[in-house]
Amino acid sequence: MDGAQLERTAKQLVAPAKGILAADESMTTIERRFGSVQIPVTVENRQAYRQMFFTAPQIEQFLSGVILHDETIRQNAADGTSFPKLLQGRGILPGIKVDMGAHPLAGFPEEVVTEGLDGLRERLNEYRDSFGATFAKWRAVITIGPDRPTSFCMAANAHALARYAAMCQEAGIVPIVEPEVVMDGDHTIERCAEVSAQALTCMYDQMREQRVHLPGSLLKPNMIVSGKSCSVQADVKQVAEATVRILRDNVPPQVTGIVFLSGGQKPQPATAHLHAINTLGPHPWQISFSYARALQEPALDAWRGVAANVPEAQRLFQHRARCNSAARDGRYSEAMESVAAA
Repeated sequence: MDGAQLERTAKQLVAPAKGILAADESMTTIERRFGSVQIPVTVENRQAYRQMFFTAPQIEQFLSGVILHDETIRQNAADGTSFPKLLQGRGILPGIKVDMGAHPLAGFPEEVVTEGLDGLRERLNEYRDSFGATFAKWRAVITIGPDRPTSFCMAANAHALARYAAMCQEAGIVPIVEPEVVMDGDHTIERCAEVSAQALTCMYDQMREQRVHLPGSLLKPNMIVSGKSCSVQADVKQVAEATVRILRDNVPPQVTGIVFLSGGQKPQPATAHLHAINTLGPHPWQISFSYARALQEPALDAWRGVAANVPEAQRLFQHRARCNSAARDGRYSEAMESVAAA
């Protein structure tokens, strides 16, 4: 393991004014998103969708990296350039999702554990050597409900996250660890904070145990928000304050950066929350974004699978990237949103 190189890559991913595009949606997620705007789910449409984002003008000003799906990292743009090389040519690092998704946790109804450790070492070597991947992502799913999450569920997912992270670093790849406490449910922001703190503490205990080099890693956490069905929704200030408090209490300062997931938030709230969190600094880590829906949704709605709509969709995508770039440095304002209507 080259700790210095891992640290350089981690710092590049959280460079000032930049964040990460998560373009690693599973087939189930892509089917749901395409279905929302009546786009047929074909290989050609998935390729065109990703190409639309990767070729959008000026995005290298706002994006440091893109997380790719196994299908996408093997695809080419229309001119024959592989997607990883296209991104590298724009100064954007290609990354890869390496987990195999969440599966039922035997003996624990309604809880899941992320699988994919079998064969991971070989897959990491292929992604690095054949496609130039410099970082990877693994997502754990923690749900809140009656008697959930159990301590065993959190321990099982924490162990898998740490094992994945250690193997990534062995391969010279920066691991992004994502212990997501999902928004689904009627839980309060206080309950979200409690569970998120437990998940982070459990994971970092495992990462230390498994000798993960923390400065050569990034954290992709949820923000501390109310459950989607909660009758009382926390405002932007409450979300920012609760999130910062949980991070400061449970994330080691040696971690290079934190890149938030949007976790089902709409684009503008996700940006406003990121901005508010950054205004509460300085923080011991760089704080940025690794958004999927919160960057892509307006563009998808504009595109709808029609080639003639690509320029407008790219404009909307660039706008969201610009807004989150500003939020990442505490420079965002609601007035910036008026540009989207131009």
